[in-house]
Amino acid sequence: MDRIFRGIMKYRRTNRAKMVEQFVQVKNNPEPKALFFTCMDSRMLPARFTETNIGDMFIVRNAGNLIPHSQHFLDEYTTCEPAALELGCVHNDIRHVIVCGHSDCKAMNLLHLLRDTEFASIDNRRMSPLRSWLCTHAISSLEKYQQLETAGFDTPLIFQAETPLRRIIAYIDPEDKFSVTDKLSQVNTLQQMQNIASYGFLRKRLEAYDLHIHALWFDIYTGDIYYFSRQSKKFVEINEKNVDKLVEEVSKYYC
Repeated sequence: MDRIFRGIMKYRRTNRAKMVEQFVQVKNNPEPKALFFTCMDSRMLPARFTETNIGDMFIVRNAGNLIPHSQHFLDEYTTCEPAALELGCVHNDIRHVIVCGHSDCKAMNLLHLLRDTEFASIDNRRMSPLRSWLCTHAISSLEKYQQLETAGFDTPLIFQAETPLRRIIAYIDPEDKFSVTDKLSQVNTLQQMQNIASYGFLRKRLEAYDLHIHALWFDIYTGDIYYFSRQSKKFVEINEKNVDKLVEEVSKYYC
């Protein structure tokens, strides 16, 4: 807390005046352009590595950057993630939803261990909210990963895209650069795109190509950020050599 208090004092001396000025500018006409789902990992600082500013994005964080599938909800029981989808995409007319996973994700490391049936038993889940959260909302990602393990890592996975007739073909780490759990993290990130598309209140906009879903993946040890390219069918590093090509791809596929 001492560190937080000292940080607040530094903010008061350096950044507060500028931030208040920006708050005033967006107060009556905020126009966020993206809804950004990412992990609660303390190393993930999306506003910093995307160089976005006040009013640019809604950011939702949880353990494992999960967006529960719509089939999990009955009547009025829900969690914050679909509420954020409605707030962002329906009430604020946001057109781009981004899911960002990352390397060395502790939630994904735990999810990988949940392959063990005893570890994932109901009794053990009742003792661990995190285990229960992952068993309820991330098992589909684990199953997809196990499908990849069985078929071989050179085999593509298929995910549903924005509509039932659209598919995402994905090769996971074809260069074999990353660990097993990092591969799982990439699978999980793509699975969330499918989960987002399951919500009925988004269907019309998705079918009209008025709402677009993207996947990013952050390597916390190199600082590199990857974008899932539907054209390349894999996560590709965003760098000086290909950024213009990726912008062109987004314009072609999404706009």
